Amino acid sequence: NAGKSTFLAASSNARPKIADYPFTTLHPNLGVVGIDNTEFVMADIPGLIEGASDGAGLGIRFLKHLTRNRILLHLVDVAPFDESDPAQQALSIVRELERFSPTLAARPRWLVLNKIDLIDEETLKQRRQAIVEALDWQGPVYEVAAISGRETVRLSGDLMTAIEFLNQQEAEDEEVKLREQDVQMQMQSEARERIESLRLERQAARLGQLSDVEDEDDDSIDDTDVEVEYRS
Repeated sequence: NAGKSTFLAASSNARPKIADYPFTTLHPNLGVVGIDNTEFVMADIPGLIEGASDGAGLGIRFLKHLTRNRILLHLVDVAPFDESDPAQQALSIVRELERFSPTLAARPRWLVLNKIDLIDEETLKQRRQAIVEALDWQGPVYEVAAISGRETVRLSGDLMTAIEFLNQQEAEDEEVKLREQDVQMQMQSEARERIESLRLERQAARLGQLSDVEDEDDDSIDDTDVEVEYRS
């Protein structure tokens, strides 16, 4: 959720917009990562903020894209410009994922601590421990400096290995393949339910505003409809 575009640019052929302020990414970006004549696609999804599952910020308009990914990378800024608590920021993102889709939140997810070049080793150690404890983290943890490419090659290589293993499992075991299809369907179902719920909530709020002020200008009402983003 921090430095994603920089990481994508360092790891793939993508050249997304990068700026020195947060939430630069407004639409998903895709990049092809190539390692030893093998490739996989990496997606950069607009950042989340607390309350995203209720429509805050860019809301959940792009979260459905995550259901198509086999592994999620949770990038955490360990040196936030606003001096916020990285552990609490990381925890709020996990909660938003869980509210959007419990099945999605249970997908393989790796923790990536970014901007390690901006703090000393002792501070990094303390913040890493705080983040791991706040999330009750049991999975992989990586430390990178995306802007310089530090440790990004190793992370990409490990991703390639993990994805190839998952693909091989599906190719060799029909039950594994069917189980993955069931998981995909469950995530899609949960996503649709949450999106529809948010749409109805916004619709009800809009109707309430219109009933209170009948002559209110429609342009003054946030009528963003997340359903449009995913209509097939």
